[in-house]
Amino acid sequence: MRKISIQIILLLLTGFSAFAVKPIKGFTTNKPIMDTATFATGCFWCTEAKFQQLKGVKKVVSGYSGGKVANPTYKQVSTGTTGHAEACNIIYDPAQITYDELLAAFFVAHDPTQLNRQGNDVGTQYRSAIFYHNAAQKQKADYYIGKLNTEKAYKSKIVTQVAPYTAFYKAEDYHQNYFNQNKGSNPYCKYVIQPELDKFKKVFKNKLKD
Repeated sequence: MRKISIQIILLLLTGFSAFAVKPIKGFTTNKPIMDTATFATGCFWCTEAKFQQLKGVKKVVSGYSGGKVANPTYKQVSTGTTGHAEACNIIYDPAQITYDELLAAFFVAHDPTQLNRQGNDVGTQYRSAIFYHNAAQKQKADYYIGKLNTEKAYKSKIVTQVAPYTAFYKAEDYHQNYFNQNKGSNPYCKYVIQPELDKFKKVFKNKLKD
């Protein structure tokens, strides 16, 4: 994860009122209504580990999205020929964390200016992507990308793909909760994911789970 300034975070976390959803009068419920964001920020092990930390995120599922092959395997996706990106479905409670805040985390979690790669992970399967579930999510994604580019928040232009959510294929079981299951045995977890996770948690220290 690139070193990102607090000014960029503040830039992302302002202007939310432009997209504020007004409550429906007379409608109340005691049951939380969950929503889903689908992001690709490179290796899904890293994406999952970071978004699991945020208060309001109830579950993160690693998988494959944006491709042309049904039910792909990790081996197939790793060839870069299926068109899929390693992505995560982030199930969250909008009453605790907004989609805007998740987008802020998205832009901190990786370098959105790298085309088809993140660090040493190279290939279209590691591309930066936002798979929107509805028009509001698309509008917000486009808005913040435009705002960041206009403000020249990064040295290069953002190359994040903004595409409709179509199919999402859950990755093999051993990919789920990968960092937590393997941080003591896999060098990638220790030398790649852990340092990035530490930086991410420092930025979002006020929004982490207890």
